[in-house]
Amino acid sequence: SQMSQNQSKPQITCSGLWKIFGSNPEKILQNLDPELSRAQVQERTGHVIAVKDVSFEVQEGETFVVMGLSGSGKSTLVRCISRLVEPTKGGVWIDRDDVMAMSERQLIELRRHRMSMVFQHFGLLPHRRVIENIGYGLEVRGMARNERENKASEVLDMVGLQGWGNHYPRELSGGMQQRVGLARALAVDPEIMLFDEPFSALDPLIRRDMQDELLKLQSVVRKTMVFITHDFLEAIKMGDHIAIMKDGEFVQIGTPEEIVANPADDYVRDFSVDVPRHKVLTVKSIMKVDCCRCEPEESVGTSLQKMDQHGSPIAYVVDSKGAYLGTLSHDQVIGVDHSEPAKNFAVEQRTTSPSALIESLIVQAARSSHSIPVVDAENHLIGCVDQKSILFAIEGSGAPLT
Repeated sequence: SQMSQNQSKPQITCSGLWKIFGSNPEKILQNLDPELSRAQVQERTGHVIAVKDVSFEVQEGETFVVMGLSGSGKSTLVRCISRLVEPTKGGVWIDRDDVMAMSERQLIELRRHRMSMVFQHFGLLPHRRVIENIGYGLEVRGMARNERENKASEVLDMVGLQGWGNHYPRELSGGMQQRVGLARALAVDPEIMLFDEPFSALDPLIRRDMQDELLKLQSVVRKTMVFITHDFLEAIKMGDHIAIMKDGEFVQIGTPEEIVANPADDYVRDFSVDVPRHKVLTVKSIMKVDCCRCEPEESVGTSLQKMDQHGSPIAYVVDSKGAYLGTLSHDQVIGVDHSEPAKNFAVEQRTTSPSALIESLIVQAARSSHSIPVVDAENHLIGCVDQKSILFAIEGSGAPLT
């Protein structure tokens, strides 16, 4: 997997997954010529390769987005995770449990207790009230009615549907019905939530609200989510990692920032063309590490010499531990006694962090021509960002991203 191993452990692991639809998929897979395209395989054998040798990991508590056009295999892939679709070959593990080795009974347990699915079509039961729809999974588990309704009304509040519990689905708008679908998935308190294009039937404004709502919810519940979409902007907004899928294969896996900054090929690049880069890229991707620095007790004269050598109109005053104290600029020290210590003339600038979005610096860059200091959580100076890099990043051309 190309994903960076962070300290958390993978909750979902898929390895070498294949799904071929047709009368004899195993035989086709044994004799498959790897050079053949998907269309050629279909033409010659009448079999459709929906998922082709896909491997990935999803870390606990993250949102992993699989993005691709229709027919790319993304819906089949998400159904392979719970074996709603039986993989032709490959491995699936939830935590350390081997899903491929599970009996029918264990699979039912897995789907009832540990994972929930949210589809594009809400699939609500029309003759049941909202509260009963939400508690449906708990009822299947055999939970007592009053306990069920308590849990359901708790989740109802979470998705912002207070007071709608006794209504019927037909009395709700599409966006509200999707909230009921979301609440029903949350009610069973799953470890894993699988979303198959949940918002694509909604109109754009409601869709945006639902995205915001889910992000807000996720910051509280921290579930492991696999989210399928054909919309690149949605992928970038929702995903911690994104896998771009084409013809059954993953073309690229990365963070939204990695994919926008360094698309693997033209297929990926075409998606990212319309993305407002400054809303995705972080300060880290454009900052310079080599900034002009001086110490607090250094004289103004020495500091000016450093600026000249550096070709910089400013120097950052940094203490012995590397903490940022202020900025000394050429203009401020005209006519000042050069033997004075630099710290007496340093002015504190607003700093930014490496993980901040470039978007957050636009106003600051417009107000002052000085580079903006970048500091870490301990206020250590780790770099600086100049106006030009910010403009290039917004425009999306010019300076290549490091």
